[in-house]
Amino acid sequence: MDDRAERSVADAGNSGGRGRPSSATGTAAREDLAGQLAQLARLLESEDDVDATLDAIVHGAVGTVPGAGHASISVIKRRREVQTRAATDQLPRAVDSAQYEAGQGPCLDSLFEQETVRVADMATEQRWPDFGTRAAELGVGSMLSVQLYVDGDDLGALNLIGEQPDAFDDDAEHVALLFASHAAVAMAGVQKQEQLRSAMQTRDLIGQAKGILVERFRLTGEQAFRLLVRVSQTTNRKVPDIAEELVLSGQLPSPG
Repeated sequence: MDDRAERSVADAGNSGGRGRPSSATGTAAREDLAGQLAQLARLLESEDDVDATLDAIVHGAVGTVPGAGHASISVIKRRREVQTRAATDQLPRAVDSAQYEAGQGPCLDSLFEQETVRVADMATEQRWPDFGTRAAELGVGSMLSVQLYVDGDDLGALNLIGEQPDAFDDDAEHVALLFASHAAVAMAGVQKQEQLRSAMQTRDLIGQAKGILVERFRLTGEQAFRLLVRVSQTTNRKVPDIAEELVLSGQLPSPG
């Protein structure tokens, strides 16, 4: 995250975060939260790639959700491969790794069971004995994990860490759910942008490869594309990969 984004996140959470009373109620508190989320939404919309957006989300969560001192985003690809895509610092990365190694924990429950999971006191937590012991040793007092998005077989969860027990109450959980809904919308938008950019880059790459074949072998555009497809089939590689190798090396790959 660049300096501009960090300042924006800090501004968005000036009246929130660790120092904000979790029991704040009334019109003023609701308006304050609405303002923070609106500013956060504008910040997330200004990011132009997935990694920058994820980075903005974890830092924004710490500045917005009462009790959150650290945050990370865990994702599962095809419901098998679990990884941490963004984190505010090394502590949440270590906590996530402990969950992945133990095969248990609030993050994994939030991802697979599609629910919000709250841990009041990690030192006395009994649901995940192996993970709970390790997390307490790392300095985790409490945790809150909320589902961030579901995209087919790809899942995402926002993990919030408090260094003290009982860092998250009902108000904090409510704010985290609102925050996650805004973050999910931003994620969907930037992912669509990246998919569109990728599709355009692939189209341009194939166009360049076709141009090389047309000039070199006096083919039509359609014949050049059929040649790329044929090479793709015989080498068991994707057409964009064949096109990229041709553009970069000037040569079509041969089988084997």
